[in-house]
Amino acid sequence: MKSDNRYSRKKFLKTLGVGSMSAFLGSSYLLTGCSSRENEAAQMGEAAAETEPLHTISVQLYTFRNQLNEDIPGTLQRIADLGYKYVETYDFSEDMNYEEVGQMLKDAGLSVSSMHSEIPLGETGEKALRRAEAFENDKVIWHGWPEDERYQTEEGIKELAGIYNEASQFLQSNGLQFGLHNHWWEMRMNENGAYPFETLVEHIDDNIFFEIDTYWVKTAGQSPSDIISKYGDRVEYLHIKDGAAEWSEDLGEGPHDPMVPVGQGSQDFNVIVEACGDTHTWMVVELDESAIDVFDAAEQSLDYLIENNMAKADRSAV
Repeated sequence: MKSDNRYSRKKFLKTLGVGSMSAFLGSSYLLTGCSSRENEAAQMGEAAAETEPLHTISVQLYTFRNQLNEDIPGTLQRIADLGYKYVETYDFSEDMNYEEVGQMLKDAGLSVSSMHSEIPLGETGEKALRRAEAFENDKVIWHGWPEDERYQTEEGIKELAGIYNEASQFLQSNGLQFGLHNHWWEMRMNENGAYPFETLVEHIDDNIFFEIDTYWVKTAGQSPSDIISKYGDRVEYLHIKDGAAEWSEDLGEGPHDPMVPVGQGSQDFNVIVEACGDTHTWMVVELDESAIDVFDAAEQSLDYLIENNMAKADRSAV
């Protein structure tokens, strides 16, 4: 990689950092340096701010994979029309032109909260850098599918940790951050009361963040809120999805059981959100399979999170 390209990316990400701060503090703050008048306004709105949800809603585009295969811009606009402002991306086209898709996102009024990716090393790492620049986002998450047999032994887990650390170091050197998304096998307890993710965390770099999939944690037989509390502020994203979340030995052998809109299944989202504490956490809605029309399910999920004051979907700066 040429040094001038790397400099360009880092310069871009510095700009991105300012934009991200603006989104949460308000663009007027950055433009004026928070004048005394703004301080007065902030004080007047302090009581209202105390009740405003800390967390922000996004939606994983994998939810709409069938629709995206038919019509990318139209599907993105429909997502925006539901009230979503942020999306989590995945590579839904082998021939994806990131710049074109980035413009489609902007045209729909959508921003990217995070990006699912293959492990970002080698050619995939270079793709991750291009995607980050086109989507104006610095959070790259290894989606974790399919199950890796190395999770079955401690030596295998250590080997995986080395790969994840290398990926994180590559991204860090280019101004990006690396995160891990779980399924059920990382969270399933063995006869000794231990589980693979617990061992993995002992061997990965501290700068690797987590996207906890609350549904698969529950499917594995654990409490999502306990896992969130245990890993604290390293949990920057949650996958919010609902349904039966029942364990079976053949989970990975076929389509998953249909999921339902958030709040209509077995999950206790009040406890889950409470476990996040006062750390901002992204609430990423996802339906791997949907029991009803997927747009209807996504809209009902969004409404549930907002109406129960668990998270917000709006933003102060685009």
